[in-house]
Amino acid sequence: MTQTQLAEFESPDVAHEEALAASQAGLRIAPLSAHIGAEIHGADLTRPLPAAQVAAIRRALLRWKVVFFRDQALTHETQVAFARQFGELTVGHPVFGHVEGHPEVYSIGKHRKANRFQGQTNVRPWTGWHTDVTAAVNPPAASILRGVTIPPYGGDTQWTNLVAAYQALSAPLRGFVDGLRGIHRFTAPAGANATREFDSLVNRASLVSEHPLVRVHPETGERALYVSPSFLKSVKDLTPRESQQILELLWEHALRPEFTVRFKWEPGSVAFWDNRSTAHLAPTDIFDLDFDRQLYRVTLVGDVPVGPDGQSSVAVEGDPVLAAHGAAS
Repeated sequence: MTQTQLAEFESPDVAHEEALAASQAGLRIAPLSAHIGAEIHGADLTRPLPAAQVAAIRRALLRWKVVFFRDQALTHETQVAFARQFGELTVGHPVFGHVEGHPEVYSIGKHRKANRFQGQTNVRPWTGWHTDVTAAVNPPAASILRGVTIPPYGGDTQWTNLVAAYQALSAPLRGFVDGLRGIHRFTAPAGANATREFDSLVNRASLVSEHPLVRVHPETGERALYVSPSFLKSVKDLTPRESQQILELLWEHALRPEFTVRFKWEPGSVAFWDNRSTAHLAPTDIFDLDFDRQLYRVTLVGDVPVGPDGQSSVAVEGDPVLAAHGAAS
């Protein structure tokens, strides 16, 4: 998409046309903040959607980066069926597995990481923020998460718009980061130590990739800061001090409140986000509560990121994350 086309994509006239198209498809799109997040009303995700609704949801996803649905009584099977209308599905998680009998579904349970790390995490403003599975050479294009067991309060998830973050950088800094590339891998959070179980799983399915710090969105042409804090470990060709300083600057910038949205879950809520243009933060306040929390995620197969210079990401270790087919092993 050219800069002219990009401006047209973001224009008020296009927004009006999108709202009209959604209305004609029987949907209502309600934005939640200036830059990111919208609730979509009028869709029944438990059934095959009309083509007009699929197109309207896809358009809303590209514009608002994450879209939400309420009161959807999905099962593993219907969540998978809904997702397949938007692309092929990956295995639940390329490193940490899947729900037994459902190879596309990954369990997001309250204590799913309890056996992965030991020790106190070094908490910084960007701790825990991430874009899903950027250690892979082709990270998922999108993720779809459904809420099943939800605490009466607490447990909200946050997302940030990495396109808006890129656009808000100064022109000289945009020019600088446009040419940088970084190394992404699975490691324990800073300050904590990986358990033997974590090391075993990561070594068995090792994923390390070199991605541009700015990726060009394959559908909109927008440029997004591709700086997943939990996975991005260093900037190629910079000294360690330079690398750390530029990454911390970008991470802090990407999480400015005006770029973010915070979602309060309810049973039956669904979040569908564009993994190519967002990062998100799972809640930690749930560990201060006695309530359980259980969600389930599926992800769509992604493409290999491309930077502004036309150079694609490269795998340092591991294979691409491909579509899941057949029965669970």
